[in-house]
Amino acid sequence: MLQVPFIRDNRDDIVKRLTIRNIDAAKMIDDVIVFDEQRRQLQTQLDNEKAEMNNLSKEIGNLYKSGEAQKANILKEKTTQLKDSIKDLELQLTNKADALNELLYKIPNVPNPIVPTGNTDDDNEEVFREGEIPVLFEGALPHWELAKKYDIIDFELGNKITGAGFPVYKGKGARLQRALIAYFLDKNTAAGYTEYQLPHLVNEASGFGTGQLPDKEGQMYHVTGDNLYLIPTAEVPGTNIFRNVLLNASDLPIGITGYTPCFRREAGSYGAHVRGLNRLHQFDKVEILRVEHPSKSYEALDTMVNHVKGIMRELNLPYRILRLCGGDLGFTSALTYDFELFSTAQDRWLEISSISNFETFQANRLKLRFKNSEGKNELAHTLNGSSLALPRVLAGILENCQTEKGIKIPEVLIPYTGFEYIN
Repeated sequence: MLQVPFIRDNRDDIVKRLTIRNIDAAKMIDDVIVFDEQRRQLQTQLDNEKAEMNNLSKEIGNLYKSGEAQKANILKEKTTQLKDSIKDLELQLTNKADALNELLYKIPNVPNPIVPTGNTDDDNEEVFREGEIPVLFEGALPHWELAKKYDIIDFELGNKITGAGFPVYKGKGARLQRALIAYFLDKNTAAGYTEYQLPHLVNEASGFGTGQLPDKEGQMYHVTGDNLYLIPTAEVPGTNIFRNVLLNASDLPIGITGYTPCFRREAGSYGAHVRGLNRLHQFDKVEILRVEHPSKSYEALDTMVNHVKGIMRELNLPYRILRLCGGDLGFTSALTYDFELFSTAQDRWLEISSISNFETFQANRLKLRFKNSEGKNELAHTLNGSSLALPRVLAGILENCQTEKGIKIPEVLIPYTGFEYIN
């Protein structure tokens, strides 16, 4: 959520930069400024009347002590009127603050100036590419056919148990899934991230804190009886560790990692682009999160990108990095880099990671602050990234590493799987 002082001081720049998202935000921004001015006027009036009430109360007490009860009773009538006025002002102030917050929740984060303009993922800017795309043998298969051939993932069984988008991993498929999780966590902890085991359900306040609510309410599974939400990513419980927390500058940076299953109601339409593991309702993901000093957050973003690069190099899979355009940028993000893995069997790129800097947008919602060098409370910056999302990485391994002998496991994973081939 944008800070109101920031909006007041940077009105024109915010409106201009939000056009990168293809949003004409002028009216919303102007309404924020008007609502805030009205709120401040009400607050001033309320403070003045409360001060007058305190002065009258003291004066009434002195009059009673001096035996001037008649004068005291006259003033008491005035305090009764003031009480009614104060009560009305408090209600007006609450309503105005609620209206202001409701409006602020609708305004997305301001894009970083280097975010490219554009409407769709076709307008994203490729900034890096690495890895040789393998030439597969004749008769190579997409991963959903390989899963069936080697009996390692059962999509029909998952459909029977739950529904479409809930696959069942079996045998070496389950071992490979577990190996990837352990490998990703080991890489992340070796890079200085502290491992957490996090809840898989969160309350409403946590959803608002990271921006999933109200923006993505329809995409989350809602446990209505308890008003809890199944997490769409470990970002939500992980970042909410720091909700309503005041840190010291010496505590920064903070880095955490965690594995969780993720649940998303939207799984897309039908067709080859959503078949198999391409898009699921439930999937596994290892996440990295950082809380940073504002002056260091973009350096940290580059560090996170380089960290995931290192993982992709060890897996020896072809990938590219995209800088997302304004139209494809997430609601809470100021700048996002997507990693995409090339699926040779499908002849298409598959997104496997998004790494984002939210600047103070989440921290303002979370009330996540630190004491700066001047001893003042300042909002921290938050960042997060997939390191990595498993389904499409697993699909990429199956498709890119298939041989006539079977699926050759990337060398770095063999100590985790205990086998070299799926055959």
